Amino acid sequence: MSGKRDYYEVLGLGRDADEKALKNAFRRLARKYHPDRSEEPDAEDRFKEIQEAYAVLSDPSKRGQYDRFGHDGPSGGFGGGFNVDLSDLFGGSDIFSAFFGGGGGGGQRSGRGSDILYRHTVSSEDVMNGTEEEIELDLPAPCSVCSSTGAEGGVLETCSECSGRGVLSRVVQMGPFQSRQDRPCSTCDGRGKIPKTICKVCKGRGRVDRNTTVRFGIPAGAEDGTRLRLRGKGEPGRNGQPAGDFLVELEVSPHPFFERSRSDLIMSLPLGYADLALGTTVTLDHLDGKPLEIRVPKGSTAGDTIDLPRRGFPRLRGGGRGDVVVLLKLHMPTKLPRKTKAALEELRDELAPKDLEERIREEADTRRRGG
Repeated sequence: MSGKRDYYEVLGLGRDADEKALKNAFRRLARKYHPDRSEEPDAEDRFKEIQEAYAVLSDPSKRGQYDRFGHDGPSGGFGGGFNVDLSDLFGGSDIFSAFFGGGGGGGQRSGRGSDILYRHTVSSEDVMNGTEEEIELDLPAPCSVCSSTGAEGGVLETCSECSGRGVLSRVVQMGPFQSRQDRPCSTCDGRGKIPKTICKVCKGRGRVDRNTTVRFGIPAGAEDGTRLRLRGKGEPGRNGQPAGDFLVELEVSPHPFFERSRSDLIMSLPLGYADLALGTTVTLDHLDGKPLEIRVPKGSTAGDTIDLPRRGFPRLRGGGRGDVVVLLKLHMPTKLPRKTKAALEELRDELAPKDLEERIREEADTRRRGG
């Protein structure tokens, strides 16, 4: 009898586990017990045990023999030298990349052009109503002299560094496993070919900067940080591949007295005591071009709010508009004329609350009740 643990037990699976379950279990456990990452005292032994279990169970022929005969197999065991295609198992990369966040598998680069990000400032009025914008920029465009190849006359030759493959490879040995690690060739930038003679116009870049007019629309209700995507307006692609995209990130300028909360607009309205006590109507210019009429009821106090429905920003989803929320504040002038001071002295007794101590207690009770 072999002293090894059951392979299914090692991977924490039942005997009916399919190929997907095997891969998922191996990924999870290999990451947990990898010797360069795990702090478990027996990590190296566990990692080898996990490798061996997966190597046998992932091979249909070996798995069939193991299910019938156990660890010893039909002829004295399965032997060593287990080989697993780790690049396939971990998504097209070597096992180190899978563990530590490295990127990229083998093969030539796609050649798609890079995206370009441009930050554009707009006013609150533009966001309220929506508008069309037009800007001029120097943007990369395909070099017409070399047909974007970067080579004089478009003549290319095979890269001697990678022998035309576009990638450089090395084999990484991990215990009984071998994994191939690919990286793009830096000499040819992953193309497999290099210019025989560098194009004098684009200096081998395959593109030139050209003054370009870019047009785009600002959607009504757009928020700060909104990104607009213009497909195919970014950097030109290589080897006949499509261009990247041009991304416009909106920066909405702050408004002098409105603050934004999603589609709502919030503002403070400073008023004198008489306006709060007697009521008043205030008319302001608004972002949508229509006057904003704020009716303050008599007997209002500082801290009250007034809602003006459907006068906020348009909603990007669901339609309609948000509200304008007006917070009433008591404006206290820093300097008063003598006549005004005298009049206030005469009114002091009339305006002072009666039974002051009782009013203080009432206010305290209201706060405790959450009123």
